[in-house]
Amino acid sequence: MIDEDLVRRALDIALSQNVDFAEARIQIDEEESIYMRSGIIEAYGISISGGFSIRVLKNGAFGFGCTEKLDNESIKNAIMEAVKLANAQKRGEATLSEEKTYNDKYELKPQKDAFNVPLEEKVGILAEIDKTITSLSNEVKIPFRNIGVTISLTKKVYANSEGTIIRSSVPRMMISSYYVLSYGQRTITRHLPMGGAIGWEGIKVWNPIDKIKSDIEALKNVIMNAQILKTDVYDVILGPEVSGLATHESCGHPFELDRIMGREGAQAGESYATVDLLGERMANEVVTIIDDPTLPNSYGYYLYDDEGVRARPRYLIKKGIVHEFLMNREYAAKINMKSNAAARASDFNREPIIRMANTYIAPGDYEFEELVRDIKHGIYIKTFGEWNIDDRRYNQRYIGQEAYLIERGEIKAPVWRPIFEITTPKYYSSIDAVDKNVEFQPASCGKGDPGQLVPVFTGGPNVRLRNVRILFGGE
Repeated sequence: MIDEDLVRRALDIALSQNVDFAEARIQIDEEESIYMRSGIIEAYGISISGGFSIRVLKNGAFGFGCTEKLDNESIKNAIMEAVKLANAQKRGEATLSEEKTYNDKYELKPQKDAFNVPLEEKVGILAEIDKTITSLSNEVKIPFRNIGVTISLTKKVYANSEGTIIRSSVPRMMISSYYVLSYGQRTITRHLPMGGAIGWEGIKVWNPIDKIKSDIEALKNVIMNAQILKTDVYDVILGPEVSGLATHESCGHPFELDRIMGREGAQAGESYATVDLLGERMANEVVTIIDDPTLPNSYGYYLYDDEGVRARPRYLIKKGIVHEFLMNREYAAKINMKSNAAARASDFNREPIIRMANTYIAPGDYEFEELVRDIKHGIYIKTFGEWNIDDRRYNQRYIGQEAYLIERGEIKAPVWRPIFEITTPKYYSSIDAVDKNVEFQPASCGKGDPGQLVPVFTGGPNVRLRNVRILFGGE
């Protein structure tokens, strides 16, 4: 149990230093991880980390302090450090948006606590996955496989000087599989993660053995039979894995308001977006992009952010129109708006910054078969193997892994390494149809200096784009 009185006493000490605002957080992270490489357990670890952090605002300047020790003297020293840092800046321009105060608690209880599952059962599922993978190695070799399971529990108590206090407990679990397929001169390296804010019952929900078996069988067909096509203009269908990554990278990150206003410029890049983009059309009406922390059992799940603001679905693009950016209280105040609860801190010793949670294109009205049926000459890129995007999130590139030719409304033979290069405006304006089938994958999203990795979902539906140039890279 986290002692709530510690954060209350910390706020009292901070306010005695004549600060304008203070917020305190205690965060405890427990984690268990197991990694199996080519059938052998290579690593097993259990860790518990956590501590106290304080952030103060004084004369328009923030100060941040933290300590892993939860005794009175260490906490007081962290507070004094935060106040000292704020004072050192003399006078700044930072303010906070006015927000409602809350006194609330949310706890996500798994059906089966993964920490209490016997180690033998955890190793057993990894061994079963590994056995399944090796059983599929014949004429197509699978020379490398790395399978892991990571289980975590994050507990927090957050309070601020305005009266908000939030208590939370969120479990998460992820199974990650890496494998390499080799056939002749061709090689495919595959990463397939499954995860969510869930307990050991996730094994039944995800059915990893069948999913991995199906994935490998499809990739074997690709590596053995894929044809290399000529560069041409095609209609294209992107599967949830590809459309989800593109949404995360070319809408989620560039719609972070601190990035738009230059804070990330020297760290992770800038943004093609400007504040003036609000209210402007960026995509066809079929495109709505949502970032929703409240999705049940999602990997990026939370109900209140790390500034105590209540979470809700954020509509970044609504029916093709730029609707809102991701904002915390500081940057929302800069444009005279309210925060939409996008402030997250990865650990107790990190300050909350603007982050995504679960970013995706909203499902449409089509069935997948309808997307295909209306294509005469096209490519279906179901999964990707490589990708990159520039630091303004304007030019993006994805190389298909499992991909197929579409002719006269039918999916035909697999194709080898289609290269999808496009600008962000062209990408969103080319989407003309979205299907009903939404799928998600867990990921760790990086940002900040010092760096922060936070859990998120990527994914979404299948999307169709018209008249897109696709390159083919050969062997």
